Amino acid sequence: MTIIRSFLMFLLCMGLASADSLAFTQSTFDKLQAQGLPVLISIHADWCPTCRAQAPIVAKLLKQSEYQPINALTVDFDQQKSVVNAFKATMQSTLIVFKGGKEVGRSVGDTSVAGIENLLKKAL
Repeated sequence: MTIIRSFLMFLLCMGLASADSLAFTQSTFDKLQAQGLPVLISIHADWCPTCRAQAPIVAKLLKQSEYQPINALTVDFDQQKSVVNAFKATMQSTLIVFKGGKEVGRSVGDTSVAGIENLLKKAL
């Protein structure tokens, strides 16, 4: 398990594991921020219909070569309340993008391809 975790961390830091969202951990986020890598934070709840609508749009966009440098991390709205609060998110279906270690955009409840794509472009 440790070898797999180390390998995934290596891929994540190299930007090679960005097409799939990883579960948020503070240490992963901190490492990405310290390196100035583009990051998408998705505050998600499994029971949320808006989150369920966003997920395939985000996944499809992140698989496009233009957006592959973006590292996606998913925060569990119900299980990671301290993280939700730290990001000052008031509800699930919040998407936040970071560039160069700073927040550069956020949206809440957007399920349009164009809207989510415009948000992702801010991270690049």
